[in-house]
Amino acid sequence: MDQTPSEHVHCLIIGSGPAGYTAAIYAARAALKPVLYQGIQPGGQLTITTEVENYPGYADGVQGPEMMVHFEKQAVRMGADIRFGLATKVDFSRRPFKVEIDEEKVLTADAVIIATGASAKWLGLESEQRLNGFGVSACAVCDGFFFRGKEVAIVGAGDTACEEAVYLSKLASTVHMIVRKGEDGMKASKVMQDRVKATPNIKVYWHSETIEVIGDQKVTAAVVRNNQTGEKTEIPLSGFFVAIGHQPNSAIFDSWLTMDESGYIQTIPGTSKTNIEGVFAAGDVQDKTYRQAVTAAGSGCMAALDAERFLSGLGH
Repeated sequence: MDQTPSEHVHCLIIGSGPAGYTAAIYAARAALKPVLYQGIQPGGQLTITTEVENYPGYADGVQGPEMMVHFEKQAVRMGADIRFGLATKVDFSRRPFKVEIDEEKVLTADAVIIATGASAKWLGLESEQRLNGFGVSACAVCDGFFFRGKEVAIVGAGDTACEEAVYLSKLASTVHMIVRKGEDGMKASKVMQDRVKATPNIKVYWHSETIEVIGDQKVTAAVVRNNQTGEKTEIPLSGFFVAIGHQPNSAIFDSWLTMDESGYIQTIPGTSKTNIEGVFAAGDVQDKTYRQAVTAAGSGCMAALDAERFLSGLGH
């Protein structure tokens, strides 16, 4: 990172989901003059979610994108500086920290709050990416509505996959659930496995994996291979859902921050503090367990309060 820093920021927030925006609200109220860069997906994963019914304060529910607009407006009203841009490189070797934006601009910052979230994992098929948005989706709750009375497939073996399969079963005529391992290899809790088994229009394909999603302008079928027999089956479909987990958006921090084996940033329990003093992490980038809007917002609050105390200790 050899560019000359072009701007100094007191408190820099990277990411703009519930964690980032909440951190911005608290940091602005504490007169930290926060600058927030929204990243590649302003508003985070909630912008690809439809109805949010479990966030306190919205008695009638709220659309995910609308809720993120509310968060952003509140942060701006408090005085946060919200900007488009993606953090592409960091140097946490000394303070002030250096952060590169869009591979062209370098900022320095006294404190950094990381709220870059997580992204859905994909199978890695060319056909899956080509048809993404044309019948392929990583969010059953977002897109299940479009497949009322139609046949769909879902890939995955964890609680999320089971929950989404049951959700889809209420909309679709048949849900084909593709599981790579056998019953003993299911990651889902027993209660969720039992719920899947008790749902008559969910058909589970054990020891199976998808080798291709078929379709030109939209999904029409998927080819599934049984890994025990080698037999291939073409299943006619209108929708293909992937629920195999999430990947934290933490790659640019890899050589600086302590992470677990999955890439989630590790924080000191009960705080948002990372292994580098003055760098804090909040939301799904450090939470592999809960991954809810309300817990992300709470950790964003923690990060801003931790940053405020840290900066006060520096005499800022």
